[in-house]
Amino acid sequence: MQNGMRPEPTSPQLVVGLVGCGIMGRGIAQIAVLSGAQVRLTDAREGAAKVAREELLATFGKLVDKGKLDAAAASAAGERLQACTGIEQLAGCHVVVEAIVEDLAAKRSLFTTLEGIVTADTILATNTSSLPVTAIAAGLKHPERVAGFHFFNPVPLMKIVEAIGGFLTEASVVDYLLALGKHWGHTAVRAKDTPGFIVNHAGRGYGTEGLRLLAEGVATVPVLDNILRDTAGFRLGPCELLDLTGLDVSHPVMESIYHQYYEEPRFRPQVHTRQMLTAGALGKKVGHGFYRYGSDGKKEALAEPAQATATASSVWLSQERPELAEKIAPFIAAAGIPLESGAHPSDTALCIVTPLGEDATTCCVRENLDARRTVAVESLLDLSRRRVVMTTPATSADYLAMACGLFGATGTPVSVIRDSAGLVTQRVVAHIVNIACEIAQQDIADPQDIDRAVTLGLGYPLGPLAWGDQIGARTVLAILKNLEQQTGDSRYRPSPWLQRRALLGLSLHHKEI
Repeated sequence: MQNGMRPEPTSPQLVVGLVGCGIMGRGIAQIAVLSGAQVRLTDAREGAAKVAREELLATFGKLVDKGKLDAAAASAAGERLQACTGIEQLAGCHVVVEAIVEDLAAKRSLFTTLEGIVTADTILATNTSSLPVTAIAAGLKHPERVAGFHFFNPVPLMKIVEAIGGFLTEASVVDYLLALGKHWGHTAVRAKDTPGFIVNHAGRGYGTEGLRLLAEGVATVPVLDNILRDTAGFRLGPCELLDLTGLDVSHPVMESIYHQYYEEPRFRPQVHTRQMLTAGALGKKVGHGFYRYGSDGKKEALAEPAQATATASSVWLSQERPELAEKIAPFIAAAGIPLESGAHPSDTALCIVTPLGEDATTCCVRENLDARRTVAVESLLDLSRRRVVMTTPATSADYLAMACGLFGATGTPVSVIRDSAGLVTQRVVAHIVNIACEIAQQDIADPQDIDRAVTLGLGYPLGPLAWGDQIGARTVLAILKNLEQQTGDSRYRPSPWLQRRALLGLSLHHKEI
């Protein structure tokens, strides 16, 4: 592909065409024109490009009023922004970005039309979030100049863009888009043309594992969301997030990626969201989903059930995993309850186990404990904002009350869940780390880019590979192996990337020579 006539990404001579003037298209146009490019807007809807230009000029005015944009810069940007009356006016563009409907036939038809309009060195970029770039380029005369350029809404605030090369895309085209995305103020990451690319692929771990916990009856909706916000640091619980994005968007993506990966168990959706979608319970946009929303859009709070509390006469704490027991012991001391030191508990002691990828029942039986007096406690991540108590099927109400009294003694909320291999936080975080490791294993993206893309695109508290390093790769591996053994589900099989680095004591960011 000849590119001698294409200006550098930083050049004021660069002309960018933008097809599709919806929210996404306007966002891309905004960052492009404010970075110095000349931008031509077009849309199949009559008058849409003109309206989009007017809305962008209004946005520039608001930015000036807030002191975020210089008035002269806003005026100059407006002069570089052109509303086209037809797609033929994109003839002189060096790059054309499409942000039209997420439909393969529509995108193919558009690019076929553009091939007859633009010059031979014009890059054709698709903002697709889920369609294969290779499939969009198939049948074109010059598929080597087609690449993915995937932004996230709202584009000016979500500072991440994925540059994706299809099977026939020339590397120089992706390189150019990476430089262009960077010049437009975004972190630009390179990804292979695989289902979900980086961000939507990595995001499969959070929602799907949360939904699986609901399906198993481990936790209720508010309990699940509260635990993952307060112990793992997610901004929204998985149910809150699905309500925000809307199941009409989220569930089809879950099914699409699952089927595109030929029913890979790690991405398996759950029946519940399909039923909700069928019932029209899409989330916030319709006023009800996992939660209900008032006319003002505010979520109606779902309280966790109140738990009875009592005071234990003494506590016996398992030492099977001393590093986890050490994190629990201070709470026992703070509650002023005697901690037994014997190898076996007394006949009335509250028994506490600290599983790692196992359920409370397994730990209880292995240590020959009385299941009626035994609970498990989450101890892997942050314990300062919420404590999680997990019962065995035989735990008595009296001893559950003692556990809630103990861990809530300082006023910290206590959530109660039913027996589950890996509790909640362990399962979800290990699953997220494992999927990211598999993205690295498949060479879909550079390990550092995986973390950058996920933190910026999904807002996770840490990149998944960095998170795995923080927890410890061997700990994550142990959780996954125990989950796989206890559930018999291959969704938890450890990625070779994780397994080898854990065994060798290497960082999950470590790349082979």
